[in-house]
Amino acid sequence: MDWGYFKELLMGGVVKGSIYALIALGYTMVYGIIELINFAHGEIYMIGAFTALIAAGVLTVAGFPAWSILILASAAAVVWSASYGYTVEKIAYRPLRGAPRLSPLISALGMSIFLQNYVLLAQTSNFMPFKNLFPEEGFLENISEVLSATEVIIIFTSAVVMILLSLFIKYSTTGKAMRATAQDRNMAMLVGVNVDKVISATFIIGSSLAAVGAVLIASNMGQINFFIGFIVGLKAFTAAVLGGIGSIPGAMLGGLVLGCTESFGTGYVSSDYEDVFAFTLLVLILIFRPAGLLGKSDIQKV
Repeated sequence: MDWGYFKELLMGGVVKGSIYALIALGYTMVYGIIELINFAHGEIYMIGAFTALIAAGVLTVAGFPAWSILILASAAAVVWSASYGYTVEKIAYRPLRGAPRLSPLISALGMSIFLQNYVLLAQTSNFMPFKNLFPEEGFLENISEVLSATEVIIIFTSAVVMILLSLFIKYSTTGKAMRATAQDRNMAMLVGVNVDKVISATFIIGSSLAAVGAVLIASNMGQINFFIGFIVGLKAFTAAVLGGIGSIPGAMLGGLVLGCTESFGTGYVSSDYEDVFAFTLLVLILIFRPAGLLGKSDIQKV
């Protein structure tokens, strides 16, 4: 067995899985709070990528140094995506909160299609080049045989963001309000939790994470177009279901498992079946463990 090739595939899977996990967190947080699959989340990711592209172009023309371009373009993507996430929740989901569950689902699909076509008309249907925003650093040359500097930064950034999110959810006042709302929304309202603000904060945080993932993966892939949100969003949703929809640690684990499955499958079998491996794994999990790897089955009282 070629251990060097195995290590390369493993690291590639971790890189891909880290990005899936970041985006999957947005799905799982929203579902955990209001039990809604936000199908427009992939388009929020796509808008973050285009925002970073535009901001990076303006800053490059203005002569800003590399690291400042990365930071400012990422900040612009996060702020713009967060504002879109907040607006989508306010317009498409909040008015339907008391409606039958099919209504917000249809609204989510409609918002996804609307945002896709909005960016298509505002930009172009063609792929657009996305420059690598991560400067090459000399101290990363020692591991360049396994990972590029960009991939190291992707793994490090994803790990830091997920750790900070976990600490935020566990210790902050807003995080505790989120956990209370997820456990019992009506009881949370009775003890003084502003549920509307909690739900809005959830959409803002999830959209911000999607924007971070957009900057990371666009820098690594080198091109974007209006349709990237659909593909990545579908994979991230698969990761969320795989880990246990509604479970934050499950979204992280599901993303890594999905990324490694795709990497090893394409490496040892064929890259033509990348999506087949991902969704075959999803089907198997749904058959043998419907709640996901870390999800908990609901107990129905009769």
